[in-house]
Amino acid sequence: MEDMDEIVREFLVESHENLDQLDQDLVALESEPGSRSLISSVFRTIHTIKGTSGFLAFSRLERVAHAGENLLVELRDGRRSMDQPTTDVLLRLVDTIREILRAVEVQGGEGGVEIDAVIAAIEAVQATDGSAPAAPAEAPAAPEPVAEPAAPVAEVPTPRVP
Repeated sequence: MEDMDEIVREFLVESHENLDQLDQDLVALESEPGSRSLISSVFRTIHTIKGTSGFLAFSRLERVAHAGENLLVELRDGRRSMDQPTTDVLLRLVDTIREILRAVEVQGGEGGVEIDAVIAAIEAVQATDGSAPAAPAEAPAAPEPVAEPAAPVAEVPTPRVP
């Protein structure tokens, strides 16, 4: 049992470190929404947490991480672009994971951390069409086309009828 406690402690330390990096990656994604390396890094973090939580029988943590991983697969595979709703739900995911990790530290188990709402929010984002390329934060408006002055039209005399 002591070995398991040590494994859980290591998992907690590693997960917190990975989530700190993930926070930085999400901030960087705001300025580089299409960065494959950043998306891959975020995916690996969530994938690792999901896998280890399954091994350690933290089923609630595994479920919420799995939902986040599904969304991240869409980003990683280019089927979805990073947009504000996606960013918001990923930040909620990270907050929920941190909350579960705190419960594990304090209570020795996942506690009653609510996960259904964040899973539903992730699924709602997935249900939207996220394939449109992410727009720059402040895209300058395209200048209005300037109409060229019309060339003078030669007057054609109208025939007179007597």
